[in-house]
Parts: sequence; structure tokens; C-alpha cells
Amino acid sequence: MTLLTLARVQEAALADALKPLGLTPRTFGLLGHVRGTPGISFSELARRSRITVQSAHAAMGRLVTDGLVQDATAQAGASSRLEVTAAGERLLDEAGRAVAVLDAAFAAANPGLTDALRRHLEAIFVERR
Repeated sequence: MTLLTLARVQEAALADALKPLGLTPRTFGLLGHVRGTPGISFSELARRSRITVQSAHAAMGRLVTDGLVQDATAQAGASSRLEVTAAGERLLDEAGRAVAVLDAAFAAANPGLTDALRRHLEAIFVERR
């Protein structure tokens, strides 16, 4: 329960940091997935984000309208190929700086906890390989 409470507190801080940029934690994550995998489809984006394809379409529609993502699909009926635009790249860079400030503040306030969480996450990822 402690970890869940900590996650909620940090998620609220993340939401507050991203709000002035016009992002939510979800849209920040979606943009990050698209940047990390240029040409990703809606189906794969939904799987990676653990949301429905319909939710991915709705979120991406807003990001396309805002000029942050483009659908590089050459023809109608083909699987979408999503890509982050130059404006999206700039926004992600700015959001990344805001997240780095949050991370640094958390690490400074909780050095032992930060190290323990890092070791725990590394162990989880090693187990899954």
C-alpha cells in the first residue's frame, strides 16, 4: 500500500508539472511511445499503453489536431503509421526537463528509498528477461 500511495502522490506531481505544457501523464506516455517507435500502429500503441484502441484513436486525434503527431499512412484503409512532429519533439523535450526536475527533487528528499526502488525495478526487469 505504501508503494501505491507513493505512486499516486508522484503521479499527481507529474500531472501538475505537465499541465502547463498541455499534457497529461497519459498523453506524455503516448507521445513517448510514438517517439520511441516511429511508425507505430494504433493497435500496438494501445497494447503498449494498456488502453483500448478506441482510447488510443481519441488521444491521438487530439495530438494530431494539436500538431504534435502525424499519421504517415500513405493510403486510406492501410494500417496507421504514427510519428511525432517537430513540435511534438520540442514538447517532449520540455516535458522531459520537467520530469527530470521532479525526479531530482524526489531523489534528493529520499536517497535511500530511490536506491532501493531502483534496485527492486532492476531485479524485476532481470527476472522478466
